[in-house]
Amino acid sequence: MGSFSIWHWLIVLLIVVMVFGTKKLKNMGSDLGSAVKGFKDGMKDGAADAPPAGQVANGSQAADKTTIDVEAKQKS
Repeated sequence: MGSFSIWHWLIVLLIVVMVFGTKKLKNMGSDLGSAVKGFKDGMKDGAADAPPAGQVANGSQAADKTTIDVEAKQKS
């Protein structure tokens, strides 16, 4: 039950081609390629919109000023 040999993979490929046909496999390959390209473009656009790491938005700075450390208050 070790790894599959080249003959096993060729038989699987032959069955897949017989089931789906070459035209449908070609279309699936191009659809997958365009999906990957769209994902990469989306990641580039998302990275440009996001603030740099370590930079805090202005709204959360105001919330930090009103935060009270309960343990520090109890110790004093």
